[in-house]
Amino acid sequence: MLIPIAVGLLDSNGKDIPLSFIYHNGALQPVSSSGQSVSTTILRVTKKEEEFVFTDIFEKPTPSLLRGYSAPIRLQSDLTEDDLFFLLANDSDEFNRWEAGQILARKLMLNLVDDFQNNKPLVLNSNFVGGFKRILTDSSLDKEFVAKAITLPGEGEMMDLMEVADPDVVHIVRSFIRKQLASELKSEFLSTVENNKSSGEYVFDHSNMSRRALKNVALTYLASLEDQEFTDLALQEYKTATNMTKQFAALASIAQNPVKIRDDVLADFYEKWQNDYLKLLSHPTFDLHNPNKVYFLIGGFCGLSVNFHAKDGSGYEFMGDIVLQLDKINPQVASRMVSAFSRWKRYDETRQKLAKAQLEKILSSNGLSKNVV
Repeated sequence: MLIPIAVGLLDSNGKDIPLSFIYHNGALQPVSSSGQSVSTTILRVTKKEEEFVFTDIFEKPTPSLLRGYSAPIRLQSDLTEDDLFFLLANDSDEFNRWEAGQILARKLMLNLVDDFQNNKPLVLNSNFVGGFKRILTDSSLDKEFVAKAITLPGEGEMMDLMEVADPDVVHIVRSFIRKQLASELKSEFLSTVENNKSSGEYVFDHSNMSRRALKNVALTYLASLEDQEFTDLALQEYKTATNMTKQFAALASIAQNPVKIRDDVLADFYEKWQNDYLKLLSHPTFDLHNPNKVYFLIGGFCGLSVNFHAKDGSGYEFMGDIVLQLDKINPQVASRMVSAFSRWKRYDETRQKLAKAQLEKILSSNGLSKNVV
């Protein structure tokens, strides 16, 4: 067994502590072959239990563990919530900074789900807001990292962590967090959008892709506020977009709110890109005989938890009908689509009954292929 654990130690100011020597296996060893101090070293774990002792550490540090995802493992540690907030705000390792944010976001969302279900007011932790602000305002960070770091865990991911999943409440809580962050960091998100705009020609490279990704995430936060100023900003981005990808990103920001302009923009987008197979395929151009179109549209629908898991069962019924239609056309595609029901027992009793009814409808269908069964 060999597990390489990349480790760094942060001082009380959030700076990396220089590491020079480590005591391991009864010997004092330099952490680098050059003898120079480093900010990150790799602990080569070969046993179930091992002890590594860093020397010349003059204050209690905050450990940054598994830097750069140095080993493909699930890490459990004794880091406290305060430690994670500290790492979110200060860690020089981008992976650990992102990981700290994701752990905190998942915990926050689960706590708020519990609060909502117990009729308690929803309150966003100020430390969480502060961590986001530090990331948004740190110009030294890679833009792709920032875009990922300020993206909340998805609704599907959160439901996988719940003993009894409630899609509606998860959606409400995630929307609440997004709106609160947008409200409290309005100027920071707006600056992020403005600083990452470009009127130049579309360029497909890491720098430009990262810039666009960050701008789009920030714009989505602002548009969630349902403020006319930010709706107009998203609409301007939509109108000035020079290709479908940029226009779709602006559309996604506008489409999250039930305003009239949303319907107008959706109709415009359809008319403009209806002959492009990558668009949101609806209307007469959609073809169940085309597996890629099925995966894109129907698979995308299943990913929209609040719609697929609608309390009235309409999402399940739609999916059940689609599976039966697909089974007569392409049983392999149908078997892949029916997997959307694979976790039906994780949801509340009402949804379990509705999902089970669709599964029974599918199973009782005459001529059902072995693929779907």
